[in-house]
Amino acid sequence: MGRLRPRRVPGTGRQAVRRWQDYRERQLTVLAESNRLQREQLDGPGAAHTSAGRPAEVTNTSVPAASWRVGAVAAGPTQTFSPFYIGFTFALGALLAWLLVQNLTRLTSVFTFMLVALFVTLALDPVVQWLTRQGSSRAAAVTLVFVGLVAVVTAIGLLVVPPIVTQATSLIERVPGYLQDVGSSPWLNDLDARYHLAERLTQEMDKLATDKEIISTVFGGVLGAAGWVAGSVFGVFTSVILTLYLLATLPSVKEAGYRLVPHSRRPRVERISEEIMRRVGGYALGQTVVASINAFCSWIVMQLLGVPYSAVLAVLVGLLGLIPLIGATLGAVIVGLAALTVSPTTSLVVLIYYVIYQQIENYFIVPNIMRRTVSVPGAVTVIAVIIGGTLLGVLGALIAIPVAAGLLLIYHEVLVPRQDAA
Repeated sequence: MGRLRPRRVPGTGRQAVRRWQDYRERQLTVLAESNRLQREQLDGPGAAHTSAGRPAEVTNTSVPAASWRVGAVAAGPTQTFSPFYIGFTFALGALLAWLLVQNLTRLTSVFTFMLVALFVTLALDPVVQWLTRQGSSRAAAVTLVFVGLVAVVTAIGLLVVPPIVTQATSLIERVPGYLQDVGSSPWLNDLDARYHLAERLTQEMDKLATDKEIISTVFGGVLGAAGWVAGSVFGVFTSVILTLYLLATLPSVKEAGYRLVPHSRRPRVERISEEIMRRVGGYALGQTVVASINAFCSWIVMQLLGVPYSAVLAVLVGLLGLIPLIGATLGAVIVGLAALTVSPTTSLVVLIYYVIYQQIENYFIVPNIMRRTVSVPGAVTVIAVIIGGTLLGVLGALIAIPVAAGLLLIYHEVLVPRQDAA
């Protein structure tokens, strides 16, 4: 009967309300924690920012977000992972890749001109740097070097073009006499009497002259040759202009390229890049000097022995000398064959000279000129020249050794230290 006293009912009600509030707060806290865990499972561990002191706010914001994300996950596969969507995406990617490859293939000649210009620029840059160290400004040094390059190319043209034109004109003038001498030879007359060669040759010539397919083929070949000559002239002119621009702006171009690298790695990248460019330029300049010495000595020997077309052959020997491994040998073979027109003894003397000269070049000239440029093992040199020649022809063979030297430098300076530190 004492528990039914009216004065104790209000106190009991307040305790019941307090207990109900505590229970509700615990339920809200548990619900907020459950929502937080569910959101972390859906969005990742870093997406939850729940505050323990604000359970009501977390409940109001997290529950709808969780329910919305669950609905999105449940409804997503019907559209995102449908076979049509996947097939369309792959087809579109393949089409874009094919268009990119086609456009890059069309730009092969442009990339070739840029590569030639870059290679020549790196070859001439050591000369420009030497002139700047002597007190000249870079603009004056670039102008002097470029004028010297144009003068050398012009001198080579004056040495090569006039003899070729003269000999070609002489050959065209002598062709009728050669044909008449061949036609009056007894053995040819005997073959004509037996097999009627003149009549058959006349019939074949008439057939070829009236065949439209052959005429179109010959006409197309002539146009193709003219297009190749025009493209070569345009390529040489473009490479010269690009070389001039790159040579004048090489420091700013390098600085712009280095700024693309993160600041923490920039000094190391700059050091390795400068060393690679130094090796490439030194190799190109050194190989040019070696080939020029070979051409000059060959010209002197041909002048002493009376070999015809000595100036043209000397320029050819110099150009072939730029090709690694086989260039000098090809030049020696060509000069030996030209010396056969004088006498077999002269040809033998020429071959003996080249054997001796090759020993002097390999053991004295090349080591003294190339000692500070590249250091590439023999097997790597052979493989690099074969790969470069297969991919880019003569140009690839020319740049194969400095590229291999650059890759070896990256191997020793970057890859090996990283693997050792791992």
